[in-house]
Amino acid sequence: MGAERSREATEAEATLELWLAREREVRLLMAPAGKIPAGELARGPGLDFLERIGRGEIPSPPIMQTLDFVPVEAERGRMVFQGTPKPDYYNPIGSVHGGYIATLLDSALGCAVHTMLERGYGYTTLELKVNYVRALTDKTGPVRAEAHVVNVSRQVGVAQGRLFDAAGRMYAWGSTTCLIFPLPENAP
Repeated sequence: MGAERSREATEAEATLELWLAREREVRLLMAPAGKIPAGELARGPGLDFLERIGRGEIPSPPIMQTLDFVPVEAERGRMVFQGTPKPDYYNPIGSVHGGYIATLLDSALGCAVHTMLERGYGYTTLELKVNYVRALTDKTGPVRAEAHVVNVSRQVGVAQGRLFDAAGRMYAWGSTTCLIFPLPENAP
């Protein structure tokens, strides 16, 4: 039993090192936070838009600065964000506020749907469902919100995901339903 725990701890430490290295790499590339012109959203497919944010070609969304999280992986049908909970995010009962967790999951879930959208389409969240499994604290270390698309049709996208730490412990899981719509042509 002790050898198994030691192996798990070693694996968690190695995963944590990889996560922190990836976060440093992303932060070096990302542009400062700012409002992204609507025309940028309509310029290409959803995955391309998200990759451009990650490469620093367009401003990073202000919410990522406010809650200090970054995109660490994006591919068609999948999105991963990483953040580290801070004491600033605590609620009155002594743990990280559920809104922080919901925001990371909402971001990953919506962006997973976004990776599936063709040029000229956008989305908005219709429903977000979050299930909290265990308390998150500033001692937890980095966490990741990883989301996968369940289905995307012409008007609706559905995704599910989870929030977990480097040791694989899950803190929450959730799902979203997104409305998909054509973006106005010639958006500013």
